[in-house]
Amino acid sequence: MCGIVGYIGTSKAIPIVYSGLESLEYRGYDSAGIAYISNKTVHIVKEKGKLINLKEKLDFDANTNVAIGHTRWATHGVANKINAHPHSVGKFAVVHNGIIENYISLKNDLINNGYKFKSDTDTEVIAALLDYYYKENKNILTTINKAAKLLKGSFALGIICSDDHDAIYALKNSSPLIIAKSKSGNFLASDVPAILKYTNKYMLLDDTDMAKITKDTITIYDANLNIVNKETLTFTGSKNTAEKNGYEHFMLKEINEQDKVFTNTINTYFDGTIDSLKKNFGFLKDFKKIDIVACGSAYHTGVIAKHLIEDYANIPVYTEVASEYRYQKNFYDKDTLVILVSQSGETADTLAALRKAKSDGVKTLAIVNVVGSSVARESDYCIYTKAGIEVSVATTKAYVSQLTVFSLITMYLGYINKVIKKDELENIFKDIKKMPKLIKEEINNYQAYYAIADKIYKNKQIFFIGRGLDYANSLEGSLKLKEISYINSVAYQAGELKHGTISLIEENTPVIAIATNKSLVDKTISNIKEVKARGAYVIYESFIEPVDKFYNEFIKIPEVHPILENILTIIPLQLLAYKVAKNNNCDIDKPRNLAKSVTVE
Repeated sequence: MCGIVGYIGTSKAIPIVYSGLESLEYRGYDSAGIAYISNKTVHIVKEKGKLINLKEKLDFDANTNVAIGHTRWATHGVANKINAHPHSVGKFAVVHNGIIENYISLKNDLINNGYKFKSDTDTEVIAALLDYYYKENKNILTTINKAAKLLKGSFALGIICSDDHDAIYALKNSSPLIIAKSKSGNFLASDVPAILKYTNKYMLLDDTDMAKITKDTITIYDANLNIVNKETLTFTGSKNTAEKNGYEHFMLKEINEQDKVFTNTINTYFDGTIDSLKKNFGFLKDFKKIDIVACGSAYHTGVIAKHLIEDYANIPVYTEVASEYRYQKNFYDKDTLVILVSQSGETADTLAALRKAKSDGVKTLAIVNVVGSSVARESDYCIYTKAGIEVSVATTKAYVSQLTVFSLITMYLGYINKVIKKDELENIFKDIKKMPKLIKEEINNYQAYYAIADKIYKNKQIFFIGRGLDYANSLEGSLKLKEISYINSVAYQAGELKHGTISLIEENTPVIAIATNKSLVDKTISNIKEVKARGAYVIYESFIEPVDKFYNEFIKIPEVHPILENILTIIPLQLLAYKVAKNNNCDIDKPRNLAKSVTVE
């Protein structure tokens, strides 16, 4: 992985493909390249590092109207020019997202047939396999179809062949790929932002689909080479959502959009009445056990949802990391619901867990941001968050939109299970009306959080502690900090400190302590005093005013109902992480070694 763009049309192809790659930079990458056909010959230009390195090598006036490009996030082989995509063998050039699980056996077979390989990648094996079969039959469609039947794993492929300079070919399995239409030609891409400068009309490929794209036509085939029809979709968002609009970083822009994201998500599913909750979440009423499966920040929303749903709806909830879920023994009954949470809806581990649950006959619900994504389409039920395009690798507004959905689900389940009474529900409704203003006030208080960041950014390790929901919030606060600042940051249950972790506390070690649970605050404060006594620099976050000074810094947040409190709790931690990373001159939107959409297991 990570980003694919292809164009064929009436305009010069290299500037368009390069522009598309720029739109996908947010996904994270370590090399980039473009292949094009000119004078019936495939030409490849690729470079290690940032796109600017590739730009310096490209001839943007090259006489070609067909090209494919790729930004690579290394999986097979180190990040260097040789392993960068595209890869070519014979008359074929290939760009590839995904992982070919049986590439070693295919590679050995090809070596036995006289092939030699330059790179360490699985992608070069695909190009060699195409060359091998093409020599047999001289038919490109048949060649791709034969190769597809041998490939095991995930793959989204863009393919060009010098014998057909009027077409780009595509192949998809378990990795996202779209085809897009425009007045000046047609596109292939791994994500919508790559094409928004030129068109908002696109089609989704299903697994095992193959496509032939010319400047005037798009023909899609199934695994048996039968032509299939696809619905043309229209992206309804603005291209501006994929631009910084004056902010220094996408992450900062997206933090500042969270009040609107909350409003958009609420307004989609809730009009201030219990009837709207019944309409949108009524299908949940028959489930007596819930598994929430996700990765990274999405998993953290699941941990929060576990506490909320168990506390306010009396339904047992189990949270599982998706990469483990499909390999463990899971205990279902007829009333179990598996909830899959993913921003992209293409997260490979989450998608695999979904397919495992479905194969076991369990009902599934997707909570995703991307309309028409694989997790959304394959789940029995789907709830879309309304975050819009999120560009920064470190999620902020998508995380808040997921929390918002879980808050609504908790309200509905709590009410129908008679844990939340009508008076309490009406108070929650009142707090919902206040939330956009409170979110914006938290964001606008950034200077206070920046001032704290200025005092701790040089530290090499930082700890987060909390109990219950506060521990769940600590997990996300810690992840935000470590992924963009590269500081070793770890979250612990506050009560576990005495069982080993407190040995790591030394003079001026920052400890960020969250205490928003009134029933647990005294216990948490006792733990805070333990680290303070050992020299910790304590940053205390709560709406509960301290009675004595056991802290160095106090982050005061507004008090709302606990079902909504977590949204306000995370905003100061997002801004704190942002400023720490900025002070350390980190690449905030594209942290090293990370990708926005993790489409390989």
